[in-house]
Amino acid sequence: MNAAVKRLMRAGNRLAVFLYRRSNGRIGGTARGGTRVLLLTVPGRKSGTPHTTPVSYFEDEGGYVVTGTAGGSKQDPQWFRNLRAASRAHVELGPRHLDVDVQVALGAERDRLWREIVLARAPSFATYEDKSGRVIPVAVLTPL
Repeated sequence: MNAAVKRLMRAGNRLAVFLYRRSNGRIGGTARGGTRVLLLTVPGRKSGTPHTTPVSYFEDEGGYVVTGTAGGSKQDPQWFRNLRAASRAHVELGPRHLDVDVQVALGAERDRLWREIVLARAPSFATYEDKSGRVIPVAVLTPL
């Protein structure tokens, strides 16, 4: 991806975060297909600098299941790579702010969450895995 595209994507992300915060999630709180969106803030794995990005989520047993679909790209999204390196993160759900514990699901647990939570509620997510040619990572964010 060239530098101009990266700058444009960063600007779009900043605008989405601004609008979400300004409207308490009324703008940007729902993604295509009707999935709900939270703002996830996690430190960069190299820099330690906090980064915020809008992420689709699914509620499950008091936690929030997030997936690193990256729209079906061949690589995991940067935010998920940062999430893997973090034990804690911060989420914004509309006006609510929560610190969360981060647990990246692996093996059978990842497969169960993908099948029983993600695909059961948003069957269109199956296309992301098909398109990407990779296993889409899944994490559970549990409020502290």
